[in-house]
Amino acid sequence: MLKDKNRIFTNLYGLQPWTLSAAKKRGDWDGTGKILGKGQDWIIQQVRDSGLRGRGGAGFPTGLKWSFMPKVCDRPKYLVVNADEGEPGTCKDRDMIRHEPHKLLEGCLIAGFAIGAAAAYIYIRGEFAEEADVLETAIREAKKAGLLGRNACKSGYDFEIYVHRGAGAYICGEETALIESLEGKKGQPRLKPPFPANVGVWGCPTTVNNVESIAVVPAITKRGASWFSGLGRPNNTGTKVFCLSGHVNTPCNVEEEMGIPLKELIERHGGGVRGGWSNLLAVIPGGSSVPLIPKSVCETVTMDFDALAAVQSGLGTAAVIVMDKSTDIVKAIARLSKFYMHESCGQCTPCREGTGWMWRVMERLVVGDAAKAEIDKLLDVSRQVEGHTICALGDAAAWPIQGLVRHFRPEIERRIDERAKTMQAAE
Repeated sequence: MLKDKNRIFTNLYGLQPWTLSAAKKRGDWDGTGKILGKGQDWIIQQVRDSGLRGRGGAGFPTGLKWSFMPKVCDRPKYLVVNADEGEPGTCKDRDMIRHEPHKLLEGCLIAGFAIGAAAAYIYIRGEFAEEADVLETAIREAKKAGLLGRNACKSGYDFEIYVHRGAGAYICGEETALIESLEGKKGQPRLKPPFPANVGVWGCPTTVNNVESIAVVPAITKRGASWFSGLGRPNNTGTKVFCLSGHVNTPCNVEEEMGIPLKELIERHGGGVRGGWSNLLAVIPGGSSVPLIPKSVCETVTMDFDALAAVQSGLGTAAVIVMDKSTDIVKAIARLSKFYMHESCGQCTPCREGTGWMWRVMERLVVGDAAKAEIDKLLDVSRQVEGHTICALGDAAAWPIQGLVRHFRPEIERRIDERAKTMQAAE
């Protein structure tokens, strides 16, 4: 269990005001100018040594990503913060922005300085209207106090932060689609290479990071890389905000150490599964795009990138969706299939055509209106979609279906058999 002294997000539940004066009492903006005075290379090395991996889902090492930015460039460089949180089951970034906006702003300044950015753009989901208002007010507070803008924190570094409101497209959570949208274009992913570090927003070098990835940077640089890397497990270091939802007694966001056992996370912070642990059917451990895991796996698996990959799932955004035995598991995955069909930008043929085809088959499997051979055909199509699209939305549409078939194929076959008996009796 994470000790309070190691907690980064101390106002995650909004028990105190989010304002600058309250944030300073919690330690935000403390000694930020001194951190900048240690230089760009020192900050990047601290983040690299901390082992911080991106908290937006992919888990790419943050310090390594920063190091890709060109040191010398004839174009301005930009930091873009992905606050477009659209993954079903995920609501961590929203609470961070709502209750601790100054952690994010301070992190933007430190990260922006480290990569030599001219400015930062926070791309926030359009539905987060109140949170966007909070961010804009917090930026004004920080500028008035001399923490942002010209000569930020008396460091000699000029740095502006702008809030850009999106229009609620899930695809804009993908970094290159986000960049396209930020430029005023249709939110569609770009082919890579070139990568954003070379050609990003407005053709300039750009680093895109998730809200949580940036918000923990001040704590890492103040407390030291060894402190952060001492939490969690090797290659899965630090703390993580987990979103617990579904059939738990106390749904919540909670900050815990990486590598906490899933069962402990659910029972300690989620108040246990509704009806008791024996009533658990399955868990989606990392947001709706990762494959579900059944109760037998949930007994022992730990919540980190490597452990979940080993059981053919993923940590993703760490949104834990708990499903008890009252869940129609086939219908639940069919509903997710509809979501990914709806949110496909339509640019890639496998995704544009495949997501719709998979959803239609899933709808028939819900009622058993299919032949058993179609299960394998569905899996085959999911693998043709997976890995064959510009962005990872194709994977996100395929993986829930693959997880369902992997662990609940007997349930799908039972429905097919039952419908066949009913149809035969009616003849």
